[in-house]
Amino acid sequence: MDVISPRSDDDPTRSLVRSVRRIAQAVDVRSREIARLTGLTLPQLLVLQSIRALGEVSTSAISRDVSMSPPTVVAVLDRLEARGLIERYRSRTDRRIVHARLTDPGREALTTAPGLLREDALARWLILPVDQRQRLADALSVLSELMSPPPPEAAAGAEALAKG
Repeated sequence: MDVISPRSDDDPTRSLVRSVRRIAQAVDVRSREIARLTGLTLPQLLVLQSIRALGEVSTSAISRDVSMSPPTVVAVLDRLEARGLIERYRSRTDRRIVHARLTDPGREALTTAPGLLREDALARWLILPVDQRQRLADALSVLSELMSPPPPEAAAGAEALAKG
């Protein structure tokens, strides 16, 4: 199978890769800023925000909401619980299910935490027309799907097709 290797500066694939790299760098810089200001990592902040938005919630619901694997969410919850920002408890109806809820210090951490986007970036985003913001959000959603690894069963099927 041939690998596409763009060489021209006007190649859309090259432009896409550069843009994704710039976004990754901006996210990394913002993540470090948030950690410096709050002592929370970006995943920890995302999980706290998810719990605030969803209420008392299961680990699997948080995992779906923040697009992190369940084991990663459990590790983040462990750290947040150790800091007293959340508490976990077993469901009364199904003891296998563990719920998480914010504590008062967790709510306080969220009220003082900076936004995930820098204020200037958010301001520039908000002055774009709503339809343009929606198109950009939709395009990034498609891009994230394209860049995500396929589920194991899809990867196995693609491998079988390539061999066959």
